[in-house]
Amino acid sequence: MQESSEDIFDTDDNELYEHFRFVADPGQKALRVDKFLGNKMEGTSRNRIQAAADAGSIKVNGQAVKSNYKVKPNDVVTLELDYPRRELKIIAEDIPLNVVYEDNDLMVVNKPAGLVVHPGHGNYTGTLVNALAYRFKNLPLFNADDPRPGLVHRIDKDTSGLLVVAKTEHAKNHLALQFFNKTSKRRYQAIVWGVPKESEGTITGNIGRSLKNRQVFTVFTEGDYGKHAVTHYTVLEELGYVSLVECRLETGRTHQIRVHMKYINHPLFNDSNYGGDTILRGTTFTKYKQFVDNCFKICPRQALHAKSLGFVHPTTGEEMLFESELPADMTELVEKWRNYLANRID
Repeated sequence: MQESSEDIFDTDDNELYEHFRFVADPGQKALRVDKFLGNKMEGTSRNRIQAAADAGSIKVNGQAVKSNYKVKPNDVVTLELDYPRRELKIIAEDIPLNVVYEDNDLMVVNKPAGLVVHPGHGNYTGTLVNALAYRFKNLPLFNADDPRPGLVHRIDKDTSGLLVVAKTEHAKNHLALQFFNKTSKRRYQAIVWGVPKESEGTITGNIGRSLKNRQVFTVFTEGDYGKHAVTHYTVLEELGYVSLVECRLETGRTHQIRVHMKYINHPLFNDSNYGGDTILRGTTFTKYKQFVDNCFKICPRQALHAKSLGFVHPTTGEEMLFESELPADMTELVEKWRNYLANRID
């Protein structure tokens, strides 16, 4: 379940695509919609259908329904998801993965920046899902017709860090429910422009796709547009014109940390989508401009890392917590700003 965090059936972008449409026969007897779809969609488990209903992805005559809705004659039943339907099969590719933990139920991966999580929008090969299709080709959950097998959350292409992948249907449903109920634990570290006035704070604001630019998201302070989103942050280190912060997700909306930090006027360093790839703080000296340009080259992406991930194991019930070190580009960036702060003359 959302880059976004980012959730399988979470429609953070408010743009849905119809994947299946069935019209009930005139003589249709009252039948639960999950059973109705189970009869129509071969190879799809009832648990997955119920999860889709819980997330509002199953609609009857244009209205979202729960799995116990009774289908009536001539009802139009649709399954709508937040990515386009694609007829091509998922291509299994032998792509190396940095696996930090694995058992029969799940796997935790430390994703490098630059690796797309799932196919779509022009990235149909070379993704994490392509790698999973190869690695788990003999597992029932991983088949060529499922664009997101095993995924219960996601992180952006240019965000690095920890991601959990389910290997069984039970594990997927159990983990997805934890993300949906906000009981999973996710902590990120980011380098942002400026120093927030408060060393700790909470950012609350609905997030939805921008009405001006559909490629990005924004905060909507009024009305019902967008989805409720909450981010807690702590300043870990002040570095002059930038800060190292920790962000704790209470919700998992697309681009949530990036959008919320921009909203409080502290965009992520080198975040090209949200204005962080220009000099937003600092002096007018030429040497400073050259310094920042060199920093952009060191970390040529938004400076965001999914540092820790916690959840309850779906089979053992054990509390599991995984930590990952900052990647080399962000570590070098922090060191460079530390040195600048120690030697600067304003």
